[in-house]
Amino acid sequence: MLIVTHGGKFHADDAWAVAVIKVLHSGAELVRTRDQAIIDRGDIVIDVGGIWDPASGRFDHHQKGFSGARTSGVPYASAGLVWREYGGRCVEALAAKHTGHQLSMDAAQQMANAIDADIVQYLDLSDVGAAKNAPGGYGMSAVVSGYNPNWMDEERLGYGEAADVYRLSQFHRAMDFLTDVMANAVKYRVGAMLALEQVRGAATLEGGRLLYLKNGALPWSSVVRKEMPKVLFVISHNIGEQRYMLHTVPATVDTFEARADLPASWAGLRDADLAAVTGVADAGFCHNGRFIAAAKSYEGIYAMALQALKEVE
Repeated sequence: MLIVTHGGKFHADDAWAVAVIKVLHSGAELVRTRDQAIIDRGDIVIDVGGIWDPASGRFDHHQKGFSGARTSGVPYASAGLVWREYGGRCVEALAAKHTGHQLSMDAAQQMANAIDADIVQYLDLSDVGAAKNAPGGYGMSAVVSGYNPNWMDEERLGYGEAADVYRLSQFHRAMDFLTDVMANAVKYRVGAMLALEQVRGAATLEGGRLLYLKNGALPWSSVVRKEMPKVLFVISHNIGEQRYMLHTVPATVDTFEARADLPASWAGLRDADLAAVTGVADAGFCHNGRFIAAAKSYEGIYAMALQALKEVE
């Protein structure tokens, strides 16, 4: 397979798009050029060539009259065009490689849609000049742009073959970075999906106001917030550190406000000072923000949870 994209300066949208194809076809050859004869030979042509036709592997958005956009109205650049066509398959492949879990095509496509909403659309928006994806100079598009050689590199290397070789190596580095971003996005979502069943099946205590998770690494916040309105605190076992944690439950996704705070008298205390206030000999700490506390034993953290519930009452 021959992948063709334009030469010269690269952007996050073409680097992401090529990275997606390389996930699916790791042995594919990549050529960066504006030579029309080579473009015509390409099996997949990205961000160059003036054609959008997925059936023939053409994914450009610069041509006159192009108006491709998501149903939300966000316009497509090459990242979104390729992700629209191959995102589900890419997610499926990354999930199998990095989690060992075989997703159904429907589940993979749902994750691909979520990644488009979280990441890909912002690469497109930045490329077409419609918006920046983050304040300052460290949004994703800006980070990828920084892999391009600057004028000092070009002055050092000259403007011929050496500069082209260096730029191609930097393009590959940008693709490697974006492939890691994709893989991490998929791993997070697969983990969240698999955790749902365990969190939903976890033991509830004290009339449903307390939830106990045997593995504190499970992502629980979203499902507890959405599906368990009675839960005020969560006990979890931090297996790696061999201690038990007591968490508050966020009231909403975009605030630090909790359904109930830990007792004010615990705030910022550690070890003996916290033990003296709680009467729990193995109490470890309580964050000054009163959203998390710890003890060495389950019995200790359960006693602290009962105190927190009593204070809420």
